[in-house]
Amino acid sequence: MARISGVVIPDKKQVHVALTYIYGIGATSSLKILRKVKIEPTVRAKDLTDDEISKIQDAINESLTVEGELQRIVTSNIKRLKDIGSYRGIRHKNGLPVKGQRTRTNARTKRGKKLAVGGAQPKNASKT
Repeated sequence: MARISGVVIPDKKQVHVALTYIYGIGATSSLKILRKVKIEPTVRAKDLTDDEISKIQDAINESLTVEGELQRIVTSNIKRLKDIGSYRGIRHKNGLPVKGQRTRTNARTKRGKKLAVGGAQPKNASKT
């Protein structure tokens, strides 16, 4: 099991896919890293030597911000938006979509489970 940037990458996957398990590395940047260190993207992660793993780690450290550092940066950016009271910050505070998506319908992942409106069902007659 190879460990890169504090993340255990899956052994059975090809290297270019396995690198995307690291927060901050997508498909494109994964291929750029492998091209830079001259490793074939289709090699399985379990077949990498320790030397190749260290080359990948060095390439990531010199060119990208990943994992905890990147998450701190994103969190601080959102906190800044909330503090200055910008429109985007208010949307973050209220747990609503930030980038202009419609909320009249859809947006269920942000807004939560649909609630029934009161008075939708007829009440049973009670004995007096």
